Amino acid sequence: MTLTARALPLQDRALPVRDANAGGGDDASPFGALPEWDLTDLYAAPDAPEMKRDLDWLEEACRSFAEDYEGKLADLGAEAFLDCVKRNERIDAIAGRIMSYAGLRYYQLTTAGDRVKFMSDMQDRITTFTTPLVFFTLELNRLPDDHLDGLFAENAELARYKPVFDRIRAMKPYQLSDELEKFLHDLGVVGDAWQKLFDETMAGLSFYVDGDEMGIESILTLFQDHDRDTREAAAREVARVMADNLRTFARVHNTQAKEKEVIDRWRGMPNAQTGRHLSNHVEPEVVEALRNAVVNAYPRLSHRYYELKRKWLGLDRMQVWDRNAPLPGGDQRAIGWEEAQETVLSAYAGFSPRMAEIAQPFFDKGWIDAAVKPGKAPGAFAHPTVTEVHPYVMLNYLGKPRDVMTLAHELGHGVHQVLAAGQGEMLSSTPLTLAETASVFGEMLTFRALLAKAETQAERKTMLAAKVEDMINTVVRQIAFYDFECKLHEARRGGELTPEDINAIWMSVQAESLGPAFDFMDGYETYWAYVPHFVHSPFYVYAYAFGDSLVNALYAVYEDQPAGFQDKYFDMLKAGGSKHHKELLAPFGLDATDPAFWDKGLSMIEGFIDELEAMEN
Repeated sequence: MTLTARALPLQDRALPVRDANAGGGDDASPFGALPEWDLTDLYAAPDAPEMKRDLDWLEEACRSFAEDYEGKLADLGAEAFLDCVKRNERIDAIAGRIMSYAGLRYYQLTTAGDRVKFMSDMQDRITTFTTPLVFFTLELNRLPDDHLDGLFAENAELARYKPVFDRIRAMKPYQLSDELEKFLHDLGVVGDAWQKLFDETMAGLSFYVDGDEMGIESILTLFQDHDRDTREAAAREVARVMADNLRTFARVHNTQAKEKEVIDRWRGMPNAQTGRHLSNHVEPEVVEALRNAVVNAYPRLSHRYYELKRKWLGLDRMQVWDRNAPLPGGDQRAIGWEEAQETVLSAYAGFSPRMAEIAQPFFDKGWIDAAVKPGKAPGAFAHPTVTEVHPYVMLNYLGKPRDVMTLAHELGHGVHQVLAAGQGEMLSSTPLTLAETASVFGEMLTFRALLAKAETQAERKTMLAAKVEDMINTVVRQIAFYDFECKLHEARRGGELTPEDINAIWMSVQAESLGPAFDFMDGYETYWAYVPHFVHSPFYVYAYAFGDSLVNALYAVYEDQPAGFQDKYFDMLKAGGSKHHKELLAPFGLDATDPAFWDKGLSMIEGFIDELEAMEN
């Protein structure tokens, strides 16, 4: 851990835009006026005087921090050490504010040269400013445990930061020399260039279906079209465009995997996943138990569900373009933005009025950017920025029921980030394994509220099936992604991987996870190429399965023991990154280190499938 800006968000899927600070929505949208970000709470413009002020302050603050503390941490008393930590925290806040503004502005229009340059320049400058501060974590890790324990015992305010120190010190066995750590810190911006190449290539791709030109976000939405020929055309077009660009994407993956292998080898990490587990503050055996529970459940979950869906669709065999097809007779109307907002906020309020109150400003104050526009980054995310400002949510809203669930998901993140902000800059950030808790819980609340309003068995069936599909995508598919990454990084250790090698690894996990109901068209083997998580944050994906299974178990507790649940839930969110997952889940009687815990979470998905099968009988 070094003193750098908080990581920028990931995207799950692509497309941008007017000026980043423009308010208002797009009145031409068929979904009503869609909101756009107002980034002025961060900075008014790239050349705003406040930007120059903060850059100048940051440069001097980093210089003086190194001058005051390098080589001296072991001599600091508790009060002086607390001052040091607070100065660290302030540096992190200012750097995070600058990079949040640069990054969000870039994600709105990744193809705009001025935005690309501004973000790259800010990354370069902040990396240069903060390189002298690499000593902080290195010296901290050289302090004896009893020395730190003594400081914590002496000063309760300093002891509050112990979870941060614990996460830093978890890297102690893998720490390199001071010079090498500084070198790697400086070199980080070079590795980031491969992420930008991926983003810019993906945002610049054009796809054509029935003569219409579109970006990746729009064509992936056609996979949910009611017309099977349209779905097939979209699937084959994605395969064509991925194949045309496959060497670029293979080069990105090869280079990033090799860079990771070199760094991991120098650090002495036992495998490619170790760094992610450390940053997630989760034990490898917990992740392995999750992975094994999900893989063992493939026949009871995805295989069983897709066999049901094959029959519903009247097909002898499912094709990949049928995986996300809507059910016959399902609701085909587009859902307007106002209806989506009302749906999610009312579901949140049904759980707790406080939850809806926290979510409301996202709609009212320019904290959401919703429209699909050329050049905009793919997918959806909630970025916390810094604790003294507020989060921002990005969507690519196309009026589908899944888009409403995505809104509920990202707003859940936003609520979590608002509540955790009280912990301060160093303690507010939640490990990825727990960061998905509030988002998936927000989805579950919205789904349950809608399900309760179902008036017919057919409507209930459609809603249950859609939820099962979302859960399979979140649990089964993400664990298959995790297995793909594990195999890819292991194979890369043996040498350069051709595009065909990566294709083969991808296909090795697809049939296993999706099951015998499917045939796989020629070209599907390239679909790994558009998944941004593999590039932006290797091994991120298991956090989705972790979060979904955890929330399923949490929701079961809520149904069984509703009294006092809301207070415990908000306390968990407010804790941010200040507690380990075992400590956070204990008030609910849950323990993720127990292998049986994962079966409990998966049983909710299995129960929904049981109900769907019972409807057939």
